[in-house]
Amino acid sequence: MIFSVQNQKGGVGKTTLAVHISHALALKGAVVLLIDADPQGSARDWAAARNDKPPFAVVGLDRPTIHRDLPEIAKNYDHVIIDGPPRVTDLARSAIIAADVVVIPIQPSPYDVWAAQEVINLIKEASVFKEKLKSVFVINRKIVNTAIGRDVTEALANYGTPVLRSHICQRVAFAETAATGQTVFENGRNESAIKEINALVNELLKVVVESGS
Repeated sequence: MIFSVQNQKGGVGKTTLAVHISHALALKGAVVLLIDADPQGSARDWAAARNDKPPFAVVGLDRPTIHRDLPEIAKNYDHVIIDGPPRVTDLARSAIIAADVVVIPIQPSPYDVWAAQEVINLIKEASVFKEKLKSVFVINRKIVNTAIGRDVTEALANYGTPVLRSHICQRVAFAETAATGQTVFENGRNESAIKEINALVNELLKVVVESGS
């Protein structure tokens, strides 16, 4: 299964989400590959910051041929996560066409809701070539104990793309672990963050099952 984490707006937490989804799947016993398709190489920087080998494979593939190259690269993996580029480019299009499910992180702000139109347009274009392509919104960096996540869910309804029930909150633990190339699963200091990521991954896997992929 190939999940592509995409949003043309920068700063929405794509890499953090891609890394944590990858680790959560690996902890379930899956063989996981994280593709860094962002020319900035944030996921590769994360892996390089570690003192040991990452719990899943990380490779850079930031060229607009991902959809053609990935089948051969991915054949020995149970799941592939693509950390997408931050702009509307041929590279972003390729990373979307390569996917089975496009995961769109959205911060709870009107600006992010408005900016989502760009990635939705790309997904619609890709659906012409890949009819079974699925896409979901994930509310990311939600402020703890606020209702703004609910408000954003309502605002996103106009796009016709499902919004996952699992929300990821803004937590210091995500930034702290990133600095050392780790995830919240490794330092064990924030059970709430761990529960949120696990709930998100379980919901993504349910989307896969329901789609018949």
